[in-house]
Amino acid sequence: MTVDRRSVLRSASRLAALSAAGGLVAACGGPSDGRGAGGPSVAARPQPAHLTGSPSPSTSASPSPPPSPSPSPSATPFALPPLAPDTPQEVVTGPHSRPQLALTFHGQGDPAIATALLEAAEQRGARLTVLAVGSWLDEQPQIAQRILSGGHELGNHTQNHLDICSLPADQAREEIAQCAQRLERLTGSIGRWFRPSAAQYATRTVKEQAQQVGYAHVLSFDVDPRDYADPGAETVARRVLQTAAAGSVVALHMGHPGTVTALPAILDGLAEQGLHAVTASELCA
Repeated sequence: MTVDRRSVLRSASRLAALSAAGGLVAACGGPSDGRGAGGPSVAARPQPAHLTGSPSPSTSASPSPPPSPSPSPSATPFALPPLAPDTPQEVVTGPHSRPQLALTFHGQGDPAIATALLEAAEQRGARLTVLAVGSWLDEQPQIAQRILSGGHELGNHTQNHLDICSLPADQAREEIAQCAQRLERLTGSIGRWFRPSAAQYATRTVKEQAQQVGYAHVLSFDVDPRDYADPGAETVARRVLQTAAAGSVVALHMGHPGTVTALPAILDGLAEQGLHAVTASELCA
Protein backbone atom coordinates (compact mmCIF):
# COMPACT_ATOMS: atom_id res chain seq x y z
CA MET A 1 0.00 0.00 0.00
CA THR A 2 1.42 3.36 -1.08
CA VAL A 3 1.01 6.51 0.95
CA ASP A 4 -1.07 9.28 -0.65
CA ARG A 5 1.47 12.10 -0.73
CA ARG A 6 -1.27 14.67 -1.39
CA SER A 7 -3.03 13.79 1.87
CA VAL A 8 0.24 14.09 3.76
CA LEU A 9 1.11 17.42 2.15
CA ARG A 10 -2.34 18.90 2.82
CA SER A 11 -2.10 17.92 6.47
CA ALA A 12 1.43 19.31 6.71
CA SER A 13 0.26 22.68 5.39
CA ARG A 14 -2.50 22.83 7.99
CA LEU A 15 -0.14 21.97 10.81
CA ALA A 16 2.32 24.60 9.62
CA ALA A 17 -0.43 27.18 10.07
CA LEU A 18 -1.16 25.91 13.56
CA SER A 19 2.53 26.03 14.40
CA ALA A 20 2.80 29.63 13.28
CA ALA A 21 -0.24 30.57 15.34
CA GLY A 22 0.61 28.93 18.60
CA GLY A 23 3.57 26.62 18.40
CA LEU A 24 3.71 22.86 18.67
CA VAL A 25 4.47 21.05 21.88
CA ALA A 26 5.36 17.42 21.18
CA ALA A 27 4.54 14.82 23.81
CA CYS A 28 6.68 11.74 24.03
CA GLY A 29 5.03 8.35 24.35
CA GLY A 30 6.19 5.51 26.57
CA PRO A 31 8.06 2.49 25.27
CA SER A 32 7.08 -1.13 25.13
CA ASP A 33 8.68 -3.25 27.81
CA GLY A 34 8.82 -6.26 25.50
CA ARG A 35 6.62 -8.46 27.70
CA GLY A 36 4.40 -11.00 26.04
CA ALA A 37 4.27 -12.31 22.52
CA GLY A 38 4.28 -9.98 19.56
CA GLY A 39 5.46 -9.69 15.98
CA PRO A 40 7.99 -7.25 14.57
CA SER A 41 5.51 -4.39 14.77
CA VAL A 42 5.42 -4.59 18.57
CA ALA A 43 9.08 -5.13 19.35
CA ALA A 44 10.47 -3.49 22.46
CA ARG A 45 11.32 0.10 21.74
CA PRO A 46 14.03 2.34 23.20
CA GLN A 47 13.40 4.37 26.34
CA PRO A 48 12.38 7.92 25.40
CA ALA A 49 14.38 10.78 26.89
CA HIS A 50 11.61 11.84 29.25
CA LEU A 51 11.76 8.43 30.96
CA THR A 52 15.50 7.87 31.14
CA GLY A 53 15.70 10.37 33.96
CA SER A 54 12.57 9.19 35.78
CA PRO A 55 12.64 9.37 39.58
CA SER A 56 13.18 6.20 41.53
CA PRO A 57 10.07 4.22 42.51
CA SER A 58 10.33 5.56 46.06
CA THR A 59 9.57 9.10 44.85
CA SER A 60 8.11 8.75 41.35
CA ALA A 61 4.47 8.38 42.31
CA SER A 62 4.19 11.30 44.67
CA PRO A 63 0.75 12.94 44.55
CA SER A 64 0.22 15.53 41.84
CA PRO A 65 -0.79 19.07 42.77
CA PRO A 66 -4.55 19.41 43.12
CA PRO A 67 -6.17 20.13 39.76
CA SER A 68 -7.53 23.59 39.17
CA PRO A 69 -11.31 23.90 39.46
CA SER A 70 -13.18 23.08 36.29
CA PRO A 71 -16.82 22.88 35.27
CA SER A 72 -18.88 19.80 35.98
CA PRO A 73 -19.50 17.43 33.08
CA SER A 74 -21.68 19.13 30.50
CA ALA A 75 -23.11 15.91 29.13
CA THR A 76 -23.64 12.33 30.10
CA PRO A 77 -20.88 10.10 28.63
CA PHE A 78 -21.89 8.16 25.55
CA ALA A 79 -23.26 4.72 26.35
CA LEU A 80 -20.61 2.12 25.61
CA PRO A 81 -21.58 -1.05 23.80
CA PRO A 82 -21.28 -4.23 25.89
CA LEU A 83 -18.09 -6.16 25.25
CA ALA A 84 -18.16 -9.67 23.83
CA PRO A 85 -18.27 -12.30 26.60
CA ASP A 86 -14.91 -13.72 25.55
CA THR A 87 -13.05 -10.37 25.75
CA PRO A 88 -9.76 -11.08 27.58
CA GLN A 89 -8.56 -9.08 30.55
CA GLU A 90 -5.74 -7.65 28.41
CA VAL A 91 -6.82 -6.85 24.86
CA VAL A 92 -4.06 -6.92 22.26
CA THR A 93 -6.27 -7.30 19.17
CA GLY A 94 -9.96 -7.40 18.46
CA PRO A 95 -11.88 -9.92 16.33
CA HIS A 96 -10.37 -10.50 12.90
CA SER A 97 -13.72 -11.35 11.31
CA ARG A 98 -14.95 -7.78 10.78
CA PRO A 99 -13.41 -5.01 8.61
CA GLN A 100 -12.61 -2.84 11.61
CA LEU A 101 -9.62 -1.78 13.66
CA ALA A 102 -8.92 0.64 16.50
CA LEU A 103 -6.62 3.64 16.31
CA THR A 104 -5.63 4.40 19.90
CA PHE A 105 -3.80 7.50 21.04
CA HIS A 106 -1.58 8.51 23.94
CA GLY A 107 -3.44 11.61 25.11
CA GLN A 108 -1.03 14.44 25.81
CA GLY A 109 0.43 17.52 24.15
CA ASP A 110 -0.69 20.78 22.54
CA PRO A 111 -4.51 20.93 22.58
CA ALA A 112 -4.55 22.65 19.18
CA ILE A 113 -2.75 19.67 17.68
CA ALA A 114 -5.06 17.24 19.48
CA THR A 115 -8.08 19.11 18.14
CA ALA A 116 -6.67 19.04 14.60
CA LEU A 117 -6.24 15.28 14.89
CA LEU A 118 -9.81 14.79 16.13
CA GLU A 119 -11.15 16.94 13.31
CA ALA A 120 -9.20 14.98 10.70
CA ALA A 121 -10.68 11.75 12.03
CA GLU A 122 -14.21 13.14 12.15
CA GLN A 123 -14.03 14.41 8.58
CA ARG A 124 -13.51 10.79 7.49
CA GLY A 125 -16.05 9.25 9.85
CA ALA A 126 -13.41 7.61 12.06
CA ARG A 127 -13.79 7.18 15.81
CA LEU A 128 -10.65 7.11 17.94
CA THR A 129 -9.75 5.91 21.42
CA VAL A 130 -7.74 8.38 23.49
CA LEU A 131 -5.89 7.12 26.59
CA ALA A 132 -5.39 10.36 28.47
CA VAL A 133 -2.58 11.20 30.87
CA GLY A 134 -4.11 12.70 34.02
CA SER A 135 -1.66 15.59 34.24
CA TRP A 136 -2.73 16.57 30.72
CA LEU A 137 -6.35 16.65 31.85
CA ASP A 138 -5.31 18.92 34.72
CA GLU A 139 -3.73 21.32 32.23
CA GLN A 140 -6.41 21.00 29.53
CA PRO A 141 -9.68 19.98 31.23
CA GLN A 142 -11.78 21.05 28.25
CA ILE A 143 -10.21 18.39 26.02
CA ALA A 144 -12.09 15.56 27.74
CA GLN A 145 -15.50 16.75 26.60
CA ARG A 146 -14.10 17.64 23.17
CA ILE A 147 -12.98 14.04 22.71
CA LEU A 148 -16.32 12.61 23.77
CA SER A 149 -18.39 15.11 21.80
CA GLY A 150 -16.75 13.87 18.60
CA GLY A 151 -17.93 10.32 19.24
CA HIS A 152 -14.52 9.11 20.39
CA GLU A 153 -13.68 7.05 23.47
CA LEU A 154 -11.67 8.22 26.47
CA GLY A 155 -9.60 6.05 28.79
CA ASN A 156 -6.89 6.08 31.45
CA HIS A 157 -3.15 6.25 30.75
CA THR A 158 -2.09 6.97 34.38
CA GLN A 159 -1.62 10.31 36.09
CA ASN A 160 2.07 11.09 35.38
CA HIS A 161 3.11 8.59 32.67
CA LEU A 162 5.79 6.91 34.77
CA ASP A 163 7.17 3.42 34.22
CA ILE A 164 4.22 1.91 36.02
CA CYS A 165 5.40 -1.71 35.83
CA SER A 166 8.42 -0.82 37.96
CA LEU A 167 6.41 0.85 40.73
CA PRO A 168 5.32 -0.80 43.99
CA ALA A 169 1.69 -1.91 43.99
CA ASP A 170 0.36 0.96 46.08
CA GLN A 171 2.10 3.60 43.96
CA ALA A 172 0.90 1.95 40.74
CA ARG A 173 -2.66 1.96 42.07
CA GLU A 174 -2.37 5.64 42.98
CA GLU A 175 -1.18 6.50 39.47
CA ILE A 176 -4.25 4.76 38.02
CA ALA A 177 -6.65 6.12 40.63
CA GLN A 178 -5.56 9.75 40.24
CA CYS A 179 -6.22 9.68 36.50
CA ALA A 180 -9.54 7.90 37.07
CA GLN A 181 -10.57 10.67 39.46
CA ARG A 182 -9.88 13.30 36.78
CA LEU A 183 -11.85 11.37 34.18
CA GLU A 184 -14.84 10.93 36.46
CA ARG A 185 -14.80 14.57 37.54
CA LEU A 186 -14.66 15.82 33.96
CA THR A 187 -16.95 13.31 32.22
CA GLY A 188 -18.93 11.45 34.88
CA SER A 189 -17.13 8.16 34.17
CA ILE A 190 -13.68 6.67 34.70
CA GLY A 191 -13.90 5.15 31.21
CA ARG A 192 -13.66 1.49 30.29
CA TRP A 193 -10.02 1.10 29.33
CA PHE A 194 -6.74 1.41 31.17
CA ARG A 195 -3.43 1.35 29.30
CA PRO A 196 -0.18 1.01 31.30
CA SER A 197 2.29 3.84 30.87
CA ALA A 198 5.79 3.16 29.51
CA ALA A 199 4.84 -0.46 28.76
CA GLN A 200 3.02 -2.38 26.06
CA TYR A 201 1.80 -5.09 28.44
CA ALA A 202 0.71 -4.82 32.06
CA THR A 203 2.29 -6.98 34.74
CA ARG A 204 0.04 -9.08 36.95
CA THR A 205 0.48 -6.54 39.74
CA VAL A 206 -0.57 -3.65 37.52
CA LYS A 207 -3.61 -5.56 36.28
CA GLU A 208 -4.64 -6.24 39.87
CA GLN A 209 -4.29 -2.59 40.81
CA ALA A 210 -6.28 -1.52 37.76
CA GLN A 211 -9.06 -3.90 38.74
CA GLN A 212 -9.15 -2.41 42.22
CA VAL A 213 -9.66 1.03 40.72
CA GLY A 214 -12.48 -0.26 38.50
CA TYR A 215 -10.86 -1.31 35.20
CA ALA A 216 -11.77 -4.86 34.23
CA HIS A 217 -9.79 -4.63 31.00
CA VAL A 218 -6.33 -3.43 29.98
CA LEU A 219 -5.86 -2.15 26.42
CA SER A 220 -2.60 -3.16 24.77
CA PHE A 221 -1.87 -3.08 21.02
CA ASP A 222 -0.43 -5.16 18.20
CA VAL A 223 0.74 -2.41 15.80
CA ASP A 224 3.39 0.08 16.85
CA PRO A 225 4.54 2.49 14.10
CA ARG A 226 6.92 4.17 16.61
CA ASP A 227 5.56 7.60 15.77
CA TYR A 228 6.86 8.89 19.12
CA ALA A 229 10.33 8.94 17.49
CA ASP A 230 9.09 11.44 14.87
CA PRO A 231 10.23 9.53 11.76
CA GLY A 232 8.10 11.71 9.46
CA ALA A 233 4.48 11.56 8.39
CA GLU A 234 5.03 9.39 5.30
CA THR A 235 6.96 6.83 7.36
CA VAL A 236 4.28 6.71 10.04
CA ALA A 237 1.53 6.21 7.46
CA ARG A 238 3.50 3.54 5.60
CA ARG A 239 4.22 1.57 8.79
CA VAL A 240 0.58 1.56 9.78
CA LEU A 241 -0.73 0.63 6.34
CA GLN A 242 1.80 -2.16 5.86
CA THR A 243 1.08 -3.75 9.24
CA ALA A 244 -2.50 -3.11 10.32
CA ALA A 245 -5.24 -5.60 9.54
CA ALA A 246 -8.78 -6.35 10.60
CA GLY A 247 -8.89 -6.45 14.39
CA SER A 248 -5.66 -4.52 14.91
CA VAL A 249 -5.16 -2.11 17.79
CA VAL A 250 -2.74 0.59 16.64
CA ALA A 251 -0.74 2.65 19.17
CA LEU A 252 -0.26 6.30 18.15
CA HIS A 253 0.48 9.59 19.93
CA MET A 254 -1.52 12.81 19.89
CA GLY A 255 1.29 15.20 20.72
CA HIS A 256 3.42 14.53 17.65
CA PRO A 257 2.74 16.77 14.62
CA GLY A 258 3.93 14.10 12.18
CA THR A 259 1.24 11.75 13.44
CA VAL A 260 -1.48 14.34 12.89
CA THR A 261 -0.13 15.00 9.41
CA ALA A 262 -0.13 11.27 8.66
CA LEU A 263 -3.66 10.56 9.87
CA PRO A 264 -5.59 11.49 6.69
CA ALA A 265 -3.31 9.29 4.57
CA ILE A 266 -3.68 6.48 7.12
CA LEU A 267 -7.47 6.67 7.07
CA ASP A 268 -7.61 6.93 3.28
CA GLY A 269 -5.26 3.97 2.93
CA LEU A 270 -7.27 1.87 5.38
CA ALA A 271 -10.44 2.69 3.46
CA GLU A 272 -8.80 1.39 0.29
CA GLN A 273 -8.20 -1.86 2.15
CA GLY A 274 -11.84 -1.95 3.21
CA LEU A 275 -11.04 -1.15 6.86
CA HIS A 276 -12.72 1.40 9.12
CA ALA A 277 -11.47 2.90 12.39
CA VAL A 278 -13.82 2.39 15.36
CA THR A 279 -13.40 2.79 19.10
CA ALA A 280 -11.83 0.02 21.16
CA SER A 281 -15.21 -0.76 22.70
CA GLU A 282 -16.84 -1.05 19.29
CA LEU A 283 -14.01 -3.26 18.10
CA CYS A 284 -14.47 -5.65 21.03
CA ALA A 285 -18.27 -5.60 21.14
